Amino acid sequence: MPATIRQTYCSGIGARHQPEHRASLIRCNHYDFRLLLVLAALVALSDASYVPQDSYRGAPANYDFNWAVNDAPSGNNYGHQEARDGDNTQGYYFVQLPDGRLQKVTYSVQGDSGFLAEVTYEGEAQYPQQGYGAPTRHPTPTYGTPAPSYAR
Repeated sequence: MPATIRQTYCSGIGARHQPEHRASLIRCNHYDFRLLLVLAALVALSDASYVPQDSYRGAPANYDFNWAVNDAPSGNNYGHQEARDGDNTQGYYFVQLPDGRLQKVTYSVQGDSGFLAEVTYEGEAQYPQQGYGAPTRHPTPTYGTPAPSYAR
């Protein structure tokens, strides 16, 4: 291999000297090879030493929670309840609709069955009557000559 190609290779890898003759070319190539070998070993060890900690897999999921908001002055009424034991989940959530009905979604998931939901409504929809009767008459303003007023 010509010396110029080896010099380019050697200096491209990061050697700190330019080889002057064949002996230093060999030394330079051994240095580069060892550096490459050490870097490859470090990468292999860093990948092999990583072991994910799956501590959550030990116990099946088991929980029960609920929350609700019922503020009569603002008309807000909504909430959620859910319970899970292993692969079985059951729950519901509800919301007070603007038309006065309560919408409730009851759901369950059993294993790989998917999300099964049933939507129900409680109450009757109430729509306020819109008053489109005769317009309200407002008196027409009258503009006259203002009466003089004097400060005392």
